[in-house]
Amino acid sequence: MKINQLEKLLSQNEYPGRGIVAGLSEDGKYAVSAYWTMGRSAGSRNRIFTVETEDGSEVVRTKAFDPSLIAGDPSLIIYAAVRQFKNSTIVTNGDQTDTIFEGLKEGKTFEQSLRSRKYEHDAPNYTPRISSLLNVENGKFDYAISILKSDSGNPDNTLRFTFTYDNPVKGQGRFIHTYMGNGNPLPSFEGEPEVVEIKGNIEEFTDKIWSSLNEENKVSLFVRFIDIQTGKFEEKIINKNK
Repeated sequence: MKINQLEKLLSQNEYPGRGIVAGLSEDGKYAVSAYWTMGRSAGSRNRIFTVETEDGSEVVRTKAFDPSLIAGDPSLIIYAAVRQFKNSTIVTNGDQTDTIFEGLKEGKTFEQSLRSRKYEHDAPNYTPRISSLLNVENGKFDYAISILKSDSGNPDNTLRFTFTYDNPVKGQGRFIHTYMGNGNPLPSFEGEPEVVEIKGNIEEFTDKIWSSLNEENKVSLFVRFIDIQTGKFEEKIINKNK
């Protein structure tokens, strides 16, 4: 199995789009989650991550940096990206965060919760919906990653893939992103989530990702390290717009 350097994958791809990384820190103490946004248009770049509290739990949302620049359907760029349900952390690239949250409340699984959703309605790109669920409880950690995408650009068929990781390996994670690279239309991600190294503390890992993303296209970055023994977490958020 090839283990990739995340910074190399990012620096070699001008436009991976929105990306999710989930895995285990190299010391085995922390469940690691990362999510970033990128944009080519003024509307997509007009975003920041903000932190709010709802019902006693933290929610990380995307918001417009300049509300006057919002155009088109704001639901594709303005949404809750991170929610907490009991001992599970939900991280996604769209409003399916809420779909998963409500599904878990109803007793559905991660995969079942997403059955009602499909790729984004942004023809001709049909951007994939990528999602992750990190479960930390009683000193144990597992996670799952999902992608919902069109059938090679055919909007009449939604392809649904869920990848589960029951026993994460120290210093390793999985990386999934919306696009294989730049293009018109943008080519959707293909294959399994890529195996990547997770090295360093939260500051080092955050800096590694942010400095590797394309300077022109990167917008915001969220990174969380969750203590597997206690469930408490530390997080970092970087916004290009300030």
